[in-house]
Amino acid sequence: MAFIGVALSIFIIYRVYVWLQSSPRSFMKDQIPFNKVIIPHPSIDILEDEGYEVVGGKLKIPLSFNVNGAQMYSRLFIDYVATKEEGSLYLVILSRPRKPLDFTGSGLRDTLLPYLLIYPECSGVLYVNVATASIHVIKLGKDDGESN
Repeated sequence: MAFIGVALSIFIIYRVYVWLQSSPRSFMKDQIPFNKVIIPHPSIDILEDEGYEVVGGKLKIPLSFNVNGAQMYSRLFIDYVATKEEGSLYLVILSRPRKPLDFTGSGLRDTLLPYLLIYPECSGVLYVNVATASIHVIKLGKDDGESN
C-alpha cells in the first residue's frame, strides 16, 4: 500500500510540474523568439525611461504564401522585444519616416494586426517614435458589436 502511495505521489508531482511548464507565462517565453543581440539605439533610452526593459533585439519573421501553386515570400520585422512587468512581453516597432503609422482603426489593423495574430500571447505592441520621444502602447481588443 505504501508503494502505491509513493508512486501516486510521484505521479501527481510530475503532472503538476508538467502543468506549470505549460502555463501561459512559460508558453509565452517559448513562443516569441528572442534575439540576444541588442543593437544600441536612442529608442532603448526612451523605453527605459518609461520603465520598459529591452530583452530582445531585431527579429525577422519569414512568411511564405502559396498563391495558385506559386510560392511567394515576404517577412515581417520586429525591432525589439520589451517587458515592463513579470510575464508581459511587448513587440517594439520603431517609427519610420518613409512609412508612418496611420492612427486610425483601419491603419492600425493593416499595419499591426499581423504581429498580434502571429504572437497572440504578447501583451501588445509598443510603437516608438524617436523623433518625438513618444511611446504608443497598442493592445488588441475585441469589438462587442455595439459600436457604429
